[in-house]
Amino acid sequence: MKKLFSFITIILTFFAVNAQTEVEKVNATISKNDIESQIYFLASDELRGRETGSPEIDIAAAYLANTLHRYNVKPAGKNNSFYQYVQLEKISAAKNLSIQLNDINSDKLLPLQANNFNFKGNVIYLNYGLEDDYGGKDVKGKLIIAKAGTSENKDPRSAFRSARKKRKLAKEHGAVGIVELSTANEDLWSQISHYFNGEKLQLASPDKEQYIHLWLQDTDGSIEKQLTSAKSVIGKLAISGIDKKPIVSRNIVGMLEGSDPKLKDEYVIYSAHYDHIGVGKPNAENDSIYNGARDNAVGTVTVLSAAKNIAKYPTKRSALFILFTAEEKGLLGSKWYVEHPVIPLEKMVYCFNSDNGGYNDTTKATIVGLNRTTVGKHIVNAASQFGLTAIDDPSPEQGLFDRSDNVNFAKKGIPAPTFSLGFTAFDAEINKYYHQVTDNPDTIDYDYLVKFFKSYVLSCRLIANDPETPFWTEGDKYYEDGKKLYNKKPIKQ
Repeated sequence: MKKLFSFITIILTFFAVNAQTEVEKVNATISKNDIESQIYFLASDELRGRETGSPEIDIAAAYLANTLHRYNVKPAGKNNSFYQYVQLEKISAAKNLSIQLNDINSDKLLPLQANNFNFKGNVIYLNYGLEDDYGGKDVKGKLIIAKAGTSENKDPRSAFRSARKKRKLAKEHGAVGIVELSTANEDLWSQISHYFNGEKLQLASPDKEQYIHLWLQDTDGSIEKQLTSAKSVIGKLAISGIDKKPIVSRNIVGMLEGSDPKLKDEYVIYSAHYDHIGVGKPNAENDSIYNGARDNAVGTVTVLSAAKNIAKYPTKRSALFILFTAEEKGLLGSKWYVEHPVIPLEKMVYCFNSDNGGYNDTTKATIVGLNRTTVGKHIVNAASQFGLTAIDDPSPEQGLFDRSDNVNFAKKGIPAPTFSLGFTAFDAEINKYYHQVTDNPDTIDYDYLVKFFKSYVLSCRLIANDPETPFWTEGDKYYEDGKKLYNKKPIKQ
């Protein structure tokens, strides 16, 4: 009788669990207390802003790995651990930077990429330094001078986005380096100098030599005018005092197998970065710790909530949970991951990233890239179940899709939007906390976060259980990359 009773209990439990709606399953695993306690820990003063390379980020990594273990998520990292080791290099600021172009001397230089370097030789002015500007020009062994940005977009953000392409072209054509003339005024130059002239991290590379790429301040265009009017230009460029040393940081990776015999071969990635920017100059209240509650303790705990839920109620597709290091240093953790995946990328059918700057509308969840994939309807539906409205990126001018870890997966062809706290504009309310010492856990509306977290987790479930595989909407920038990755034929949308 005892055995029969136990058997009946198991059967009834099975049917009770399976009879639960998806909303009920979400409600069963998410609580305000869990959300609040986890965010308070990750964004505590004791973790000192979780800067990559610090002892405190290692404490955060151990906490995250232990939490996934407690949820019964399986380790997917090295040696049956939750850790994927990310090889980085710490590069000190240059002690000396100077350039001479004929009679022009300046030390108003910012290194986008640099190495200890001494050059004396021919300089060639190349307009914007883009493909069409190379026509009939011999740049081999010369230093290129070009205007920052493009003819359509000259602002610093656009200039930075075009920099990689210019650097690649200069290197391919045999130039020794490229210097771009920036028209940034003194205030803006001072702001960006803080970033470029500070200590940097980059992925370790077998190529130890950094290609030379600098910005030179030319606010009034006088340097450009002199160079274009000169018959020839001889230049000197000196960079010294740069030191490099290797460091190791960690991505956290865990997985759960799907429940469907066929769909379990497809994986949905749930990702967020757990690093922040550390400690800086004290403000008026003598607070110098950038706690990063919104950015990105919230996103990190969102992913933990998905892990807890899916571990208890498996989805049809398999789940891969990745928490990235070094996002704030240039998306380095996710860059490393896509080149060293623990499971082949072609098995990853979706990457649901979670990253935040802040919020100014607690009736919404903002999904950067909502309408760029075929499963946006599931996210809209999920948010509505908890009283929120899901909206797409309201500030496309900020280039947010390309500023978080999702973009490294998108470039490989994997559909990858970012689920963010509700904002309707990147306004003063956002900037009040974004990368500020004010981004503390006691400034967050946790009643709103409960709705936000539940919306994310329900979205995860609906996407992972959909019989139809997610994909990019036709015509998207990454549509062709997706077809190439998955060897897809054109599909009907």
